Amino acid sequence: MSKIDFSDVIIGLTTMAVVMGIVTKILETKTRNPKLHTLLNFAWLGMVILTMLIGMAGYETSYFTITGLTVLYAIYRSKGFPPARMLSIAFVPFVIIYVISDIFQLITPNFFKENKEFFDNAKGFAFFWVIGFTVYAQRQAKRDKIIRDKEEEERRIIEGKKQELEYQVAERTAELRQQKESLELALEELKTTQNQLIQAEKMASLGELTAGIAHEIQNPLNFVNNFSEVSVELCQEINEELDKSPLTPDGGILISPENKELIFEILGDLTQNQQKITHHGQRAASIVRGMLQHSRASNGQKELTDINALADEYLRLSYHGLRAKDKTFNADFKTNLDPNLPKTEVIPQDFGRVLLNIVNNAFYAVQQKAKLGIEGYKPTVTITTKIIPLQGLGVIISDNGGGMPESVKTKVFQPFFTTKPTGQGTGLGLSLSYDIITKGHAGTLEVESTEGEGTTFIITLPLK
Repeated sequence: MSKIDFSDVIIGLTTMAVVMGIVTKILETKTRNPKLHTLLNFAWLGMVILTMLIGMAGYETSYFTITGLTVLYAIYRSKGFPPARMLSIAFVPFVIIYVISDIFQLITPNFFKENKEFFDNAKGFAFFWVIGFTVYAQRQAKRDKIIRDKEEEERRIIEGKKQELEYQVAERTAELRQQKESLELALEELKTTQNQLIQAEKMASLGELTAGIAHEIQNPLNFVNNFSEVSVELCQEINEELDKSPLTPDGGILISPENKELIFEILGDLTQNQQKITHHGQRAASIVRGMLQHSRASNGQKELTDINALADEYLRLSYHGLRAKDKTFNADFKTNLDPNLPKTEVIPQDFGRVLLNIVNNAFYAVQQKAKLGIEGYKPTVTITTKIIPLQGLGVIISDNGGGMPESVKTKVFQPFFTTKPTGQGTGLGLSLSYDIITKGHAGTLEVESTEGEGTTFIITLPLK
């Protein structure tokens, strides 16, 4: 067993310490892999103990062999890190040469001594190889560190921008949520207002209808009263004629041919009066039924309806309603009704409102044009019913009023759009009419108009 050369031990351990320090710096084990860094520190202590034990056993070994093996272990634990690959390129040949040298020195000392110069040259080459690649690896590590630092800085900037963006998104989301709540509240208020306006429109329509009905029902009632009075007078005349007639021997009434002819004439007049009383009484009852039907809420049930009768009735009601409000108003109204028109399933109350709205607008249009004092102008509103091929049953309401420009015609069915002065229209009549026809009856409602000449509304209903 040879003595330990402590100066050689100190030099070897110092070299090992320097190499391990360079390796840990290049691999950045302290920051990138703290567990490996701690392990290398313990490995340094183990290398010192192992070196002394080998020396005490009488064997000569290379400190570089132990150092190289330890470095290779550190490189293995740091796989995937580019500088670690560079160090593996540097230390693998170094460790192989030193391990082979130690093996030959241990097994065949004589051969080792004879070829010591060769082994020394190989070790020298391996040593310089390590130094060269270590320097290169260190530079590469510095470049990688610069890149990592730059990436880290960019990451911090991105993270900061991300947090700022998240804050802005959260802030904007809160604003949008608040706006949404405000819009929902405004929508609810708008719906409430719309319902109130619709109700007001219905009440206004009902008021106009009531005024029209009052005038319409007045006519048949006047006929009933007049013919009743005339009938009473005719009955009195019969009694007077009978009183003037002489008696027969048996107590009967002797009627002369002249008196008999007069009595038959009076009885004929009475019969005609009773027929007219019945006719106008039925007309009054029909108007009352129409008023009750229009005033009560729609039940949404479709009924087989005579469209001709409905159109004629609401045309007259609209006219007399306007006459009730404005005594100076006067217009002609005509009907061109197809007598062969089949009864159609509609909701009478709703379809009646549609007719009333459109006819009211037609009379309003001709009334405004009449106020212009155009010579020879005769305001006229016409309702036509007919079968339109490939479409269905058609109700055409036309007037010779002022017509509409294209800009107004495109908006005429929009809710709350009106050309009437403030207080005279809500802008809901035609919008509601459009919904009733298209949604409630699966039909169409179209408008054709020429400015200065007139307007035509065309209602089509599908036939089953």
